[in-house]
Amino acid sequence: MMKSSNNFKGYSLLVISLLLCLGVRSQLTTDFYSKTCPTLLSIVRKQVQNAIKTEMRMAASLLRLHFHDCFVNGCDASVLLDGDNTTEKFAFGNINSARGFEVVDAIKSAVESSCSGVVSCADILAIAARDSVLLSGGPTWRVLLGRRDGAVSSATQANAALPSPFEALDAIIKKYTDVGLNITDVVSLSGGHTIGLAKCGTFDNRLFNFSGTGAPDSTMEASMLADLQSFCPVNGDSNRFTALDRNSTDLFDNHYFKNLVDGKGLLGSDQILYSSDLAGSTTKSLVESYSKDLKLFFTDFANSMIKMGNISPLTGSNGEIRKNCRAVNS
Repeated sequence: MMKSSNNFKGYSLLVISLLLCLGVRSQLTTDFYSKTCPTLLSIVRKQVQNAIKTEMRMAASLLRLHFHDCFVNGCDASVLLDGDNTTEKFAFGNINSARGFEVVDAIKSAVESSCSGVVSCADILAIAARDSVLLSGGPTWRVLLGRRDGAVSSATQANAALPSPFEALDAIIKKYTDVGLNITDVVSLSGGHTIGLAKCGTFDNRLFNFSGTGAPDSTMEASMLADLQSFCPVNGDSNRFTALDRNSTDLFDNHYFKNLVDGKGLLGSDQILYSSDLAGSTTKSLVESYSKDLKLFFTDFANSMIKMGNISPLTGSNGEIRKNCRAVNS
C-alpha cells in the first residue's frame, strides 16, 4: 500500500512538472488580446499596408527590426528605445541602418486609440513582421502574443549578439544556438533577405581585396561581380543601396536561395551558407532544398519566426506595457 502511495506521489510530481513546462511554453498565446484588444490584428495590418504602399522596402525594415530585437535580450522591444549612444540603436548592426521606427510609432498610436495601455511594443513588432512578410507575397503564421516590454537597451550586448555580414559561418551558427535556434533556423531566417536592400559598405569587402588576397571573392558570379565593382568602386559611396536578392527585390520568394546556388549572394554571410567549407556539412543541403521547394522554405521560415519570437519573452508581471515605444514608462 505504501509502495502504491509512493508511486502515486511520483506520478503526481511528474504530471505537475509537465504542466509547469507546458505553462512556460504557453505563456504566449495566439488569442492573448481577444478580449482586451479584439481589433489589434486588423489595426496593425492596416498600418503596415499603408507603410508598404508608401515604400515597399519598409516590409524588409520591419522584419529586420523584429529580428534585431529578439536576438538581444529576447523579444522585448529594446531595439526601439531612444537614448544616448549606449542603446541598441547605436550598435554596429543598427546605426544608420535600422529603420521603420516611425512606422512602429504610427502603429502604436493607432492601437492606443482603440486599446489604451494594453498592447506591448514587442507584440506590435512581432505582428508587423508577420504582416510585412505576408504582404510581400510570403507565408503567414499565427503570431504568439503576450510579450511585455523591457527597460534595458545595450549597444554592447547588441554588438555581441547580432550576426554580422562579415562573420564566418561557425560564428553565425553559434549566435543562433546561443539563443536556442538551430541550423534550420539559420538558413530559413537568412531567407528573409529575399526582400530589402543593403549598402555597399556591407559587401564591398568582397569586390576587390577579399580577406587580403588582392583579388575579389572567388565565390561571386562574374557578371554580378563586374556590376557591383562598377556600382561600388574603390573609395566610392559606401552608403549606396542595391537589392539583397538580385532580380527579385520586393517579392518574398525562394529566389534568394537560387541566387546562392548560382554564386549571386550579396552579403558574405549569405553566400557562405552555400559556398564555405563548413556549409557542406551544415547549411548547403538546406539552401539547395529551399532553392527547389518554395513550400518547404515557407513552412520552415514560418516555424523559425515563431521560434525566434519565443526567445526569452517578458511575460506576466515582468516588464511593462510602454506608452511610447521609444521610452520606458516614467
